[in-house]
Amino acid sequence: MSVLEIKDLTVEFPSRRSVFVAVDDVTLNVEAGKILGVVGESGAGKSTVGNAVIGLLQEPGQISHGEVFLHGKRIDNLKDREKRRLRGRRIGMIFQDPLTSLDPLQTVESQLVETIRTHLPLSRKEARERAVDLIASVGIPDPRERIKQYPHQFSGGMRQRVVIALALCAEPELVIADEPTTALDVSIQAQILELMKRLCEERGVAMLVITHDMGVIAEITDHVAVMYRGRLVEYGETGQVLGAPGHPYTKSLISAVPRPDIKVERFPAVNYIEEAGTPQNQLDIATHWLGKTQNYENVVGPLVRIDDLSMRFETRGSIFPSRRKYFQAVKNVSFNIEEGETFGLVGESGSGKSTIARLITGLYQPSGGSILFGSTELTSLRNRADVLSMRRQMQMIFQDPYSSLNARMRVSDIVAEPIRFHRLASDNRQVRQIVDDLLDHVGLGAAAGRKFPHEFSGGQRQRISIARALATRPRFLICDEPTSALDVSIQAQILNLLKDLQEELGLTMLFISHDLAVIRQMCNRVGVMRHGELCEVAECDTLFEAPQHDYTRELLRLMPSMDLLSRANLETA
Repeated sequence: MSVLEIKDLTVEFPSRRSVFVAVDDVTLNVEAGKILGVVGESGAGKSTVGNAVIGLLQEPGQISHGEVFLHGKRIDNLKDREKRRLRGRRIGMIFQDPLTSLDPLQTVESQLVETIRTHLPLSRKEARERAVDLIASVGIPDPRERIKQYPHQFSGGMRQRVVIALALCAEPELVIADEPTTALDVSIQAQILELMKRLCEERGVAMLVITHDMGVIAEITDHVAVMYRGRLVEYGETGQVLGAPGHPYTKSLISAVPRPDIKVERFPAVNYIEEAGTPQNQLDIATHWLGKTQNYENVVGPLVRIDDLSMRFETRGSIFPSRRKYFQAVKNVSFNIEEGETFGLVGESGSGKSTIARLITGLYQPSGGSILFGSTELTSLRNRADVLSMRRQMQMIFQDPYSSLNARMRVSDIVAEPIRFHRLASDNRQVRQIVDDLLDHVGLGAAAGRKFPHEFSGGQRQRISIARALATRPRFLICDEPTSALDVSIQAQILNLLKDLQEELGLTMLFISHDLAVIRQMCNRVGVMRHGELCEVAECDTLFEAPQHDYTRELLRLMPSMDLLSRANLETA
């Protein structure tokens, strides 16, 4: 008998004008000790299925048809009080962002003990011992000390381990994991996936994994369900679905996955799912404002030269210098970026990648070393006019487009702001024309300028960020994890767009990512960072085929296996 059975599930969200069908007639089942992956892009209905199972549908969402069974007993029609008893005790939940699912004001111990005592008849002492055992079982070292700490004192991967411990504390029969590894480093992701797989095998737990990451699906699932716009379009054993997909949507998803084995010029067009993303009116870049030759100095040699760059943060202040404590984020890093190339920085969280980006742009001041942009030493700039001139030549695209855009401004004003600030247009009419052209060129259309950021999807918001970055006609573009939280299909669109813009505008790029497959497709040369130090710099193909440093070899080894993915469909999707 299956642990979880979902029969003909339909979930609707009624409004005054219409009824939105988020899940349409979905049938699934999960057996003990097995992992079912539910995959699809944002809006496919994946999380809605998980929320319907656990009874956490947001109002006015409701199950309009179908049934949900746990070990043969129907649970979707239970009263709210009975559903609350079910959650945590028989069904555990692992959420995407551990910071939002943990109470920042309580220690890990108090949160675990409270959950254990809510569901199990144990004393506080017994509950604490069980909590320590759980923390140890999910691989957190020194559990008796670490359990006394608060969530903010753990890294992202360690916080996710705490969330897994919370989900398992009452020995549930079913665990629902909603995007459990999104934005985690490849090394941390590998640890979390191995932990989840081991728990299913050792404890016989059934697991429903909701994700848009095909690598996660290929790595740990036994069966996979592919969803598209609320409907189940393909369902079967993971090897069969990924190796010989039958539905065009599944083929499109696989075609959009970045390949770690070889480098391709462009990601294949995912026509089945790509509804937007091409300019409505092609611009003649040779004559248009966007492509006009700028009055920038000619550079002999690299455009960016970094020598012995160091950065430390004070972690404990004191009037006595000997009592101050520091964290060394960047240690004597040196590399060059040639004009017109894309240089990649890869490494786990805390390795110093983003700190280097902020040092180059002047957001941080280094504690040692030099940064040359052309012939200008950036660390010595003091005159405001010189600083602004340099900042106009370099722009940054951040990981989270929503937090980097002003939610109270219309998109047209967001894109126009740097144009007005640097006085790059003669009047408002020219500003409006430039903004319209930029929005059109990144595939949004001029009409998008009248809307606010919250009215767009994640991929569309990242296109707005790119348009804003291009508004100063920069020479150097820094991309800091620009696609890490995007669906695989949207990621492919954004990466293709960046490739096109670099070719058209002659941009030089620093591309920061922890996704090695993306780095392979985007970069000419790659630097590998660990604990603030640069371990290795090499041509992209050389790095992947003949890595020199042990840490680089370990990162490549930890990449999710893509052997199951059908490569025969890449050219036909």
